[in-house]
Amino acid sequence: MALHFELVTPAKLVRSEDVHMVEVPGSEGAFGVLEGHAPFMSTIADGQMRIYKTANAVPEIITVSGGFAEVGDNGLTVLAEHVED
Repeated sequence: MALHFELVTPAKLVRSEDVHMVEVPGSEGAFGVLEGHAPFMSTIADGQMRIYKTANAVPEIITVSGGFAEVGDNGLTVLAEHVED
């Protein structure tokens, strides 16, 4: 099973892919999202997202600034004010 993950800025769609897990720097603390996660919405803090392509993969790190994260039926969408690859 895979989690559909999208990373979006005001300017463009940065990522749209299926992954194993994503860790997001939430404003109330970091949280991880796997396939089947309950619906959830959070503001995000400036920090590093970790994207795991597979269960045992070394995470890819993307730095984000501000925005929102939403987990729903379609997976995880992160709407970030700014992204640094």
